This record gives sequence, C-alpha cells and structure tokens, in this order.
Amino acid sequence: MVNFNPDKLSIRKVYSDDLNILSRKYTLTHSDLTGELYLTIGKEYDYDKLKKLYVRFMRDEVLAEWKKNNDNYELHLYVHISGGFIFGGAKFRNAIIRSHLPLVLKILKYSEKDLIGSNTFLEEASIIVHFKSKKDKYDKIEDMGKIKSILLI
Repeated sequence: MVNFNPDKLSIRKVYSDDLNILSRKYTLTHSDLTGELYLTIGKEYDYDKLKKLYVRFMRDEVLAEWKKNNDNYELHLYVHISGGFIFGGAKFRNAIIRSHLPLVLKILKYSEKDLIGSNTFLEEASIIVHFKSKKDKYDKIEDMGKIKSILLI
C-alpha cells in the first residue's frame, strides 16, 4: 500500500460552507504517472472528472457519500471491480483496490478533519464499501469498521 502524502492531494470543494453532512458527495481520482490525488467534495459527484477518457478506461475512481441508517451515520464508498470498458480482470482489480482502501480512507478522513472534528459522532460512523462487479464472487458490500479506526499516520 502507498503511504499517504497530503502534498500529493488536491482538494476541490464545490459547495457553500453550510453543506450538511448527508448532502456531501466525494469523487476521488488520481494520476498513475504523477501519483497526484484529486478529491472533489460537493453536492454532486464530479461528473466532469468521471467523463475523462483515462478515468473511464481505468475505472479506479472512488465515489463516497454519507448516509444515515436509523440514528447512525455511515460513510458509503463505491468502487468498480469489473464490467464495462476497464483495465484489468476482476481478480486483479479486486486485489489492487483492496490494497489501496486504507489510503482512500485516510484521504477522506484527512479531507474532512474539520467536519469530523466538529461532529465527533462521525467517528462512530461505519465505513461501508460497495464492490461493484459483474462477477458474483466480487460483487459485495462490506463493513470495513469505524471512522475512528482510521489512523492518519
């Protein structure tokens, strides 16, 4: 797994300061060439980024949003394992994406440290990852623990 370097992260906020928790959508992409990471936080996913040919070919973007389940908050992540026009088979992509999930979670927690700091109940939020695949073996939804378990070191 690659270590998290905040200097390689560009955060673009496309919202007003009063955007509530449940209205936040996260679009995370990156450059394999430079190692740069790009996170957009807004009311909608960053469809302009998702339309780019490289992103459509690689399909290694991560989309995320907050949801509420009864009285509990959850952070839902969506990753593309197989199907459509993408690079790599499902087994290979599943292994790569899983190896990078700790980095993705650090990026999201780091990027929203002010939000989480002022809403400490979010530390108890479950992290739910939706692995999307045309192969049943890889098409899963998994609980990956709590936000508080993500260490930013």
